[in-house]
Amino acid sequence: MGRTLAFGLRTLVMGVINVTPDSFYAGSRVQEQGAAIEKAIAFAEAGADIVDIGGMSTRPGAREISPAEEAARVIPVIEGVRRRSGVIISVDTYRSEVAQKALSRGADIVNDVSGLGFDQGLADVVRKGGGYIVLMHTRGKPERMQQNAVYADVVQEVSDELDISIARALEAGIGYEKIILDPGIGFAKRAEHNLALLKHLPSLRAKGYPLLVGLSRKSFLGSITGLPPEDRLLPTVAANAVTIFQGADIIRVHDVREAVITAKVADAIKKA
Repeated sequence: MGRTLAFGLRTLVMGVINVTPDSFYAGSRVQEQGAAIEKAIAFAEAGADIVDIGGMSTRPGAREISPAEEAARVIPVIEGVRRRSGVIISVDTYRSEVAQKALSRGADIVNDVSGLGFDQGLADVVRKGGGYIVLMHTRGKPERMQQNAVYADVVQEVSDELDISIARALEAGIGYEKIILDPGIGFAKRAEHNLALLKHLPSLRAKGYPLLVGLSRKSFLGSITGLPPEDRLLPTVAANAVTIFQGADIIRVHDVREAVITAKVADAIKKA
């Protein structure tokens, strides 16, 4: 893989491309592949460092589709984006079959919501493909994960469970420098759990791996503000600014232009 990520210079922005009919935020859904490619190119032109392309919703309660259907949705989009842009491409999947095809067609990152917990072959695919891997924390498949949102100490338990994911990656031969952690905001977590994790992000960043945080328009922001997903841009901007101060290296967002501005301002204040 020729494309590399540079951490520490500034916050990176990852734009979400959902080639799905059922992702939680309607504004992120782009079912037509040509439109998805154009959206990814527009994100890159707006300043996105990474475009994250997913073909199966992982919102709470989402149903699974077959790996073949998932690949049919995302692979042509990855190929189309790669033909036209050098932007870093992430594939949002936990299936080794989909990840292998994506890496071979030009993807640079596998964004695994399971933290290597759902598909035993995924780690080996990432190692062989030379890609980065995002190890996200969750508990169980999306259909039932909210039933597992029970913690005595959410920060410590998420930290411990991420350590298990890290061990899986390292044991499979994935390089230390290829690992990115994600606390999994909204995945098997209630609003109070998400807030505690964001407050204590520095303790996760202290593990020494870059942190990705995806909180864009999520339901805990609705719990705080009473706003529906389509009206949660302002809460997202506010939360992302705080998250950057708390140590996030990458923010995953639906609204790239606003996120780029947020990151520029937050980074400038941090460096002042």
